Amino acid sequence: MDIKGKIIQKMDLQSGTSKAGNAWKKQEYVLETLDSYPRKVKFDFFGDRADQYPLEVGDVITLSFDIESREFNGRWYTDIRGFKAMKEDPNMAAAPAPYPPAPGAPAPAPAPTDDGMAAPAPPIDSTFDQGGAGDDLPF
Repeated sequence: MDIKGKIIQKMDLQSGTSKAGNAWKKQEYVLETLDSYPRKVKFDFFGDRADQYPLEVGDVITLSFDIESREFNGRWYTDIRGFKAMKEDPNMAAAPAPYPPAPGAPAPAPAPTDDGMAAPAPPIDSTFDQGGAGDDLPF
């Protein structure tokens, strides 16, 4: 899953050694979505990804993550584990995506060519039969 937002908090790096003797580390962040009703999401990078994706407060990112739950002593805990973060260029304003034309709306006029004349319209697809002698539908 993906989510886009701004890093608003960076927690201290946590590290240790597992029972098996393996070193581990975890970096946690809080991201605030850019929606009209912003949500705050705490997530982490575990292991090598903590170094691979160094983020700072104020960074606008698109986070790819997995949600994982586990049980411990009869209680359930849920983690949002990031596996990829793409930083957005702060100088690039996001252009809104154009809305598709409404069904049945007329097609936009063709752009004029270099000589000032409109480009020819594309050919009409004649494979679509709008009814005829062989149409036996009651409506």
